[in-house]
Amino acid sequence: MKKQYKNFLSGVLMMPLSAFAEAEMPDVITVKKMSMELAAEVATKAVKICRDLGYQVSAVVVDRSGNTQVAMRDVHASRFTLQIAEEKANAVILGGVSSGEIRKNREDIRQELNHVNGLLIMQGGLPISAAGSIIGAVGVSGAPGGDKDEVCAQKALDTVQERLDFIE
Repeated sequence: MKKQYKNFLSGVLMMPLSAFAEAEMPDVITVKKMSMELAAEVATKAVKICRDLGYQVSAVVVDRSGNTQVAMRDVHASRFTLQIAEEKANAVILGGVSSGEIRKNREDIRQELNHVNGLLIMQGGLPISAAGSIIGAVGVSGAPGGDKDEVCAQKALDTVQERLDFIE
C-alpha cells in the first residue's frame, strides 16, 4: 500500500506545471469568513436554546477550514462535550453537509472516518452558509441524543439565517 501511495505521489509531483496552469485559476481567490461576533452569537444561542429545553451542552463553531472560532460550555456540561461538538462541526467541514447526513450517507465508511483525528460522525453538526457558500459549521453535544443536539444548533442558526441569506 505504501509503495502504491509513493508511486502516486511521485507521479503527481512530476506532473508538468503547465497541467496546473491549464486550469486557469485566478491568482487571488476571495472567500467569505464569519466574524467572531457571529460565531459567538451562534454558539451562545445554541447553548441557551438547549438549556431552555433542559439540556446542558457545549457548542463549538469552526471556520471554513475547521479551525475553532468559538467554544461555549454550559455550567454543568461535561468537558468532553466540547471535544465532541468540535469534532461534529469538523465532520460538516469535511463533507459539506450536516454530520447526520454524513452518518446516513456514508455508513459504509463511518467507522473509518471516526478514526480520523478531529472527526466524529454523529448527528449534531450543521453547516453555516452565507450567499451559497459554507463559511463554517456549528457542532452541539450534551443533549440526550444527537437529534436533540441538532435541534439546538438549527434553532440557533435560524435566528441568524436571514442575515446570512443577504450577505453578498
